[in-house]
Amino acid sequence: MSNSNDKQGKITTATLGTGGPAVGVQGLGCMGMSFAYGPTTDEGEARATLERALELGVTLYDTADVYGAGENEKFIAPFIRANRDQVVLATKFALSIDPENPQVRTIRNDRPYIRRAVEASLQRLGVDEIDLYYMHRRDVNVPIEETVGAMAELVAEGKVKHLGLSEVTGGELRAAQAVHPIAAVQSEWSLFSRDIEAHVVPAARELGVALVPYSPLGRGFLTGSFVQAEELSGDDFRRTMPRFTGDNAAANAALLEPVRRIAQERGASLGQVALAWLQQQAQVHGLTVIPIPGTRRRSRLEENAGATRIILTADELAALEPIAGKVAGGRYADMSFTSAGRE
Repeated sequence: MSNSNDKQGKITTATLGTGGPAVGVQGLGCMGMSFAYGPTTDEGEARATLERALELGVTLYDTADVYGAGENEKFIAPFIRANRDQVVLATKFALSIDPENPQVRTIRNDRPYIRRAVEASLQRLGVDEIDLYYMHRRDVNVPIEETVGAMAELVAEGKVKHLGLSEVTGGELRAAQAVHPIAAVQSEWSLFSRDIEAHVVPAARELGVALVPYSPLGRGFLTGSFVQAEELSGDDFRRTMPRFTGDNAAANAALLEPVRRIAQERGASLGQVALAWLQQQAQVHGLTVIPIPGTRRRSRLEENAGATRIILTADELAALEPIAGKVAGGRYADMSFTSAGRE
């Protein structure tokens, strides 16, 4: 896998797991276009961003049924249908959020729920088949073999092409792979969040499963776009995250100094350095890594894609290595929903 752009300016491609589809080495997280990160003020710009991404060779588009209670799937649906042969569509099931109390989450991995969820996603998206269907979060009360078995039925029926899992442990991934091939594992992975390197990454490498890091820019914190969550709008999801509030946020902001120094020396942005670091973990760990930074703006999208041209030196990688171990505060207030909470 190459990290350079070809002469047309498009990013290069990599295979999403053993037998999976070829996708651009960077995907696009679509959640923030209509959900979680404060008000979406410019729908036209968000739609133009989807189009520009495809021009740049970004072909993996990531959404979920829980993002805005299906509204995010509906938002990207016209773009997906118009470019069906060129894009790889990923969506997810298993997680629902109480609209009256966003802190209340329900996880369902049982077969009847999965079958209802996939039909609802297909209808909202207006497609006959989902390219990559993820279990979004793990319900520990349902054996993962049962869940993946139910997902495998969707492949046999032509509703889904490839299967993915999100925030699973290394052991859960191995158990799932024994039932049906898994193309990708999606988990948080960035300069600030490296817990998956202990168990999940080695299991994925061993099994030939791709890693699809979400929040590769630390939910924007690694770009320097905000320092304290209090700066964000009142409905912004990041205000609930421990590492972005109070003393934690101030301590974590100071950790960006080596990122800032490398960015200045290279004439790059902080976000580009963070993405370049993550992309190089493919070589470090010997597996496919397809980050899915999210954005609503073409300018930020182009900046992110430009990170695929940056190859960090050994000295630069060494300067960035200690950061994650010094981060104050957890990824979430409740880590039981994550692989790290169960390893």
